[in-house]
Amino acid sequence: MIPYADNLLASRPLSRGPFMDLKTLLAPVQPDMQRVDALIRDRLASEVALIDQIGAHIVSAGGKRLRPALVLLSAGALGAKGDGPALLAATIEFIHTATLLHDDVVDDSSLRRGRQTANALWGNEAAVLSGDFLYSRAFQMMVDAGHMPVMRVMADATNAIAEGEVLQLLNCGDPDVTVARYLRVIELKTARLFEAACRVGAIGAGAPDAVVDMMGRYGHYLGMAFQLVDDVLDYVADAAVSGKALGTDLAEGKPTLPLIHARDHSDAVGQALVRDAISNGGEGRLDDVLKLIESSEAIPYTRALADDYGRQAADAVQGLPESDHRSAMLALAQFNRVRGG
Repeated sequence: MIPYADNLLASRPLSRGPFMDLKTLLAPVQPDMQRVDALIRDRLASEVALIDQIGAHIVSAGGKRLRPALVLLSAGALGAKGDGPALLAATIEFIHTATLLHDDVVDDSSLRRGRQTANALWGNEAAVLSGDFLYSRAFQMMVDAGHMPVMRVMADATNAIAEGEVLQLLNCGDPDVTVARYLRVIELKTARLFEAACRVGAIGAGAPDAVVDMMGRYGHYLGMAFQLVDDVLDYVADAAVSGKALGTDLAEGKPTLPLIHARDHSDAVGQALVRDAISNGGEGRLDDVLKLIESSEAIPYTRALADDYGRQAADAVQGLPESDHRSAMLALAQFNRVRGG
């Protein structure tokens, strides 16, 4: 794990290179992603009308589909062909979507991906139960895939996500949350599913354990980097970019790295402001907190840490054979650096 160090901003930055949007970057797996989308629509079907309605709402909302793309990139980089990786990719997306449904209930969120959340439209009970349906359907699909190692990876990842959700719940409203506790949350909640996606793709390709572990490291570091940038976007992006209102984490009293860094690098007055915002929800203090985040250089600090994780992700797969899939994996670490700014 990368240490929290004051000299981080002096670390060697990733080269920005030419900007490429995510759709272009993921071009090597676009044909397979169409199969994944078809599988998602097919496997969402239920005889319960409300589940169908919520499923249609989820599918039409779109999203980056990054986690299933990682399954396909990992499998493709190792020479896998056929429909097997698409089924595994759809399974990963079901797990991810289930966590989002539950997340929105816990956070009382009303906006995701620029649209009303399922809980805002149908209520918390329907959203939670639909999330449970997606979890159970995902495990049905894993049985269909017929890979016991995949079942192990996904069971471990799902358990880690649940632990991360509870740990984040404990962190909310706690003004004394440390950087280590924050990093542990994003490791469990985000990085573990990125890691699982890459491991599952490698397992589906029949890779040996050492290669599965290598792909897992790539996914872990990439997931850490992506969550760090997501937490930056909560303070710098508008709803059209991030899909949620500016300062949502602050309003929920959720201590993410920009806020923790601002707390730890402000004077006594600034520290008191941040601690109060975390303890009581800081929606009404957003402008003041944003000034502290800017003056403490919390945003460049957090992006620098994301850069370090991105660099480690790229390093993990340098040994893969040259291919379009490998190039896309390397570019993903680069893309994260310019995402949202």
